[in-house]
Amino acid sequence: MTGMTTSPTTTPAPDGTHPVLHATGVTMRFGGLTAVRSVDLAVHPREIVGLIGPNGAGKTTFFNCLTGLYTPTEGTVTYRDTVLPPKPHLVTQAGIARTFQNIRLFANMTVLENVLVGRHTRTKEGLFSALLRGPGFKKAERESTRRAMELLDFTGLADKADHLSRNLPYGEQRKLEIARALASDPGLLLLDEPTAGMNPQETRATEALVRAIRDQGIAVLVIEHDMRFIFNLCDRVAVLVQGEKLTEGTSDAVQADERVIAAYLGTPFEGAPGQEELAEVEAAEAQADARADLTEDTP
Repeated sequence: MTGMTTSPTTTPAPDGTHPVLHATGVTMRFGGLTAVRSVDLAVHPREIVGLIGPNGAGKTTFFNCLTGLYTPTEGTVTYRDTVLPPKPHLVTQAGIARTFQNIRLFANMTVLENVLVGRHTRTKEGLFSALLRGPGFKKAERESTRRAMELLDFTGLADKADHLSRNLPYGEQRKLEIARALASDPGLLLLDEPTAGMNPQETRATEALVRAIRDQGIAVLVIEHDMRFIFNLCDRVAVLVQGEKLTEGTSDAVQADERVIAAYLGTPFEGAPGQEELAEVEAAEAQADARADLTEDTP
């Protein structure tokens, strides 16, 4: 992916809406290893789409291709018909926000400060204004604080605004990461295993929160291992197996697909890579993640 250029017109949904996200032929190779192969996926406005698959299916690698952490070897990713640049901060500016499988909060910042960090892509005040703390900066600071408190109220964390994030219970840390992602005012939110480690009550609360996010007009794409959560929540579900999209459809259709059942039971298909090859892909992904962590804030 290079530069921001207009993409070909994408296929509208049955209701006539065009996708907010359209991934076409996305392939990600690490050396000679292919982690994701020719995956197509669209997410439409006000839609919740689930992405599922057994371990090693390439789900997080595909997420990383969508959000600029990886540059796909082949294929394109467009947001509102514009090809996304391969830089995470530019993807965020364009209107896509995400959470991570491993929580990435600033442990020694307060809950409010963590959400304010998420506002920086929407703050127009420059360096000199911030240094001089002039009227423009103070006005922007007040507006950012007001919006951050709105999001904390929305996620049920307003009474914890002054707490250090490291002192929050695990489920509330997950909520805080979602609040911080929402602070960038996205049109599409990507959630990477938002209920991992949660108890049933916390999972139900997260399900209600994701629906409330959708009701605010934000499209959602979610990876999750909790099948009950996914099938209760999502309008549509796509299944990745060994880096390829096996099927896509409604929750009922996907649950009834024998190929999906076989994949989760570990039944291999023709040409499936072995455990050694999967381990090599995972090692290559880890190296790519380490490099991405060093460069993701570099303009």
